[in-house]
Amino acid sequence: MLDADGAEVAAVSEFLRDMLANDDSPASLRSYAYELLAWFRFLWAVEVAWDRAGRAEARDFALRLKTVKKPPRPRRPDAPPPGSINPVTGKRYVGENYAPRTRRHARAVVRSFYEYHRDMHDRPLLNPFPKAKRAEDKHLNAHHNPMHAFKHPSRRAPYQPKEPRRAPRGIPDQAFNELFAALPSHRDRALVAFYISAGPRASELLGVTRDRVSSGDQTIGVIRKGSQALQWIPASSDAFVWLRLYQQQIRPQALHGPQEPLWWTLRRPFRPLSYDAARMVFTRANDTLGANWTLLSRPGARCRDYSRSVSPDRSPNPPYRSLGNGLSTVSAVRQWQAKGLGSCCPGRCSG
Repeated sequence: MLDADGAEVAAVSEFLRDMLANDDSPASLRSYAYELLAWFRFLWAVEVAWDRAGRAEARDFALRLKTVKKPPRPRRPDAPPPGSINPVTGKRYVGENYAPRTRRHARAVVRSFYEYHRDMHDRPLLNPFPKAKRAEDKHLNAHHNPMHAFKHPSRRAPYQPKEPRRAPRGIPDQAFNELFAALPSHRDRALVAFYISAGPRASELLGVTRDRVSSGDQTIGVIRKGSQALQWIPASSDAFVWLRLYQQQIRPQALHGPQEPLWWTLRRPFRPLSYDAARMVFTRANDTLGANWTLLSRPGARCRDYSRSVSPDRSPNPPYRSLGNGLSTVSAVRQWQAKGLGSCCPGRCSG
């Protein structure tokens, strides 16, 4: 990271090198670097050195993230206004301000940056974003006034945004059928079929190669995002049918080596399908329906059998299937019920 004069910020570089030594992914390093860039730009604007920042700067930074609007991006003239509600899905479009999850992530990154330097160099003495006080904190009521009530530990750390509890997102069966029918090609239907039935991340599914598809066992091998370990996960039989139709469609053009990617673009020159291209496939289908259904980058448990939507005559898969997120269908239901959110199967869960 460079400052306004083009010089490297040594404190940030050292912190990122430590993350790299801890085997953090390049995507994590990029995310942390951008959050630290926003923090340092704020400190440069108020003319405060990073090792002199205190609670006042942390407070003002949290207020800025809460009130400032995100940088505008190009939008179509007929695009719905930010924060409006889609009449088809009942879901709200992304607003103009930063979401609480984004602000929580920014706070966590800045706090970890200061904790690293406090552990390694014993400076700065103060972390602008302190941790939350817990019940075992001995100093919480050390000088308790008997005329006042005891202080109870806060559930949240200072300047940490509240994160609303969200119910599991779901697509009703009829809406899913319409969305699936709006997909224009066998490749797109195969992608959605594997995504819904197997439950991998979108990046993990796009990284599948030809040698990691077992049609006989009806499983695909994905490289996990965190551990980089190979995991074989089951998928519905219909997903493999759509995959075979897609392979027959591109057979004269696509490469056939065992290490070649499974997913390719349909237009020349043929290239491996990227994340943005796969997202636009779903966006175009939404535009056709006037909806804003989403396929998240990290889906949750999908408890309904995908094949029941496309082939009603087929029997559902066994209930104890292993999902792409490491859970079984039964354990996923129990987790949602334990959170007081009821069953995660009223519609098609999308994370």
